Amino acid sequence: MTAVFKREFRSYFQTPVGFVIVAAFALFSGMFFSVVYASGAPHVESVVSTMATVVIFAVPFITMRLLSEDRRQKVDQVLLTAPVSVYGIVMGKFFAALSLYAVGFIPTLIFQFIVSLHVTVNWLIYLYALIGILLLGAVMISIGMFLSSLTESPVIAAALTFAVFLAVLLLGSYASASGYAVLEKVNTAVSFIDRFSGFTAGVFNAADVVYMLSVSFLFIFLTVRTVEKRRWS
Repeated sequence: MTAVFKREFRSYFQTPVGFVIVAAFALFSGMFFSVVYASGAPHVESVVSTMATVVIFAVPFITMRLLSEDRRQKVDQVLLTAPVSVYGIVMGKFFAALSLYAVGFIPTLIFQFIVSLHVTVNWLIYLYALIGILLLGAVMISIGMFLSSLTESPVIAAALTFAVFLAVLLLGSYASASGYAVLEKVNTAVSFIDRFSGFTAGVFNAADVVYMLSVSFLFIFLTVRTVEKRRWS
C-alpha cells in the first residue's frame, strides 16, 4: 500500500493537477479569509465551512484519474499482478488523494495562527471544522474513486462524480423547501453534505462521524469489489 501511495501522490505533481488543486484551495481560502479578517470576525472555521463549496468542484478532478487512467493506459493489469492486495492498491490510491486534499487546508491553519495573534480564538471549534471538512473529503473521494473504477475515461469519471455531488446538494435544498417528510428522511439518510454543517457549528456528533466513515468504507469496499472483478475477468 505504501508503494502505491507514494506513486499516486507523486503522480499528482508530475502533472499540473496537483499544483492547480493546491493553488485553487489556497486562492479561495485566502479570499474567504480576507473577507472574514476585514470584518473583524475571528472565526476561521467559517472559512473552512465556505470551502465546502469549492470541494464539490475540486474533488472530481482529484479522483477522476485514480483508477480510470490505469485502465485507459492498460497498466492496471501490472498493478493487479503485483505482490500487493487489491485492498492495498485501493487504499494507497485513496490515501494519496486524501493527502492532496488535506494539503489544501494547510493555509487555514496559518490563518488561525494569524487571528490568534490578535484575539483569543477557540481552537476546538476550528479543529471540529477541520475534522468535518476532512471527513467530508473522505466521503467524496471514496465516491469519486468508485466511479473512477467504472470507466476508462477520466472525463466521464469526473462528470459522474460531480453529478452525484450536485444531486445530493440539490436533494437537500429541495427537501428543505418542499417540506415533504419522505424527502426529508431520504435526505437525512444520504446527505453527507448536510452532516458536515454540524462540525462547523462547533457541535461534535459521534453519529455524524460514524456515518461519514461508514459511507467512506462502503464505497471503498465497492471499489475493491469492482477491481477484484476485473482482476479475475
